Amino acid sequence: MAKKKIDSELYSYGIYSRWERGSKDLPKLQKITTEIPCELDVEFGYVVRIKGAKGKRIQFEIYHPAFPDEDGNPAPPFTGEYFVNSNNYEFFLGDTIWEPIHNKKGEWKLTTWLDGKILFQKSLYVK
Repeated sequence: MAKKKIDSELYSYGIYSRWERGSKDLPKLQKITTEIPCELDVEFGYVVRIKGAKGKRIQFEIYHPAFPDEDGNPAPPFTGEYFVNSNNYEFFLGDTIWEPIHNKKGEWKLTTWLDGKILFQKSLYVK
């Protein structure tokens, strides 16, 4: 039996409206860009659409500039995974600028994997 083909696209990237983490609604795209202003509460990232991957898990990593965690050590990249719960699945991967803003400047590399292979990777630059 042939494997079901999985289709995916990096639908949009850049600056978005504020995202409520518990909401099923994705944030709205405000501007397609790779240059993100270093301003408090700016939401940035990308939206991925995946078809035909229901039941699979996708992993993500957000590599960010070296800012300290609550213990004063360099904070590790943000990682996690999503469970694909439909055949037409969309998700937002991103972050927002928070205080202190000066240590958020630099490259933020967002990566998404499916079945151990990089699905999408995009660098956004907070300036």
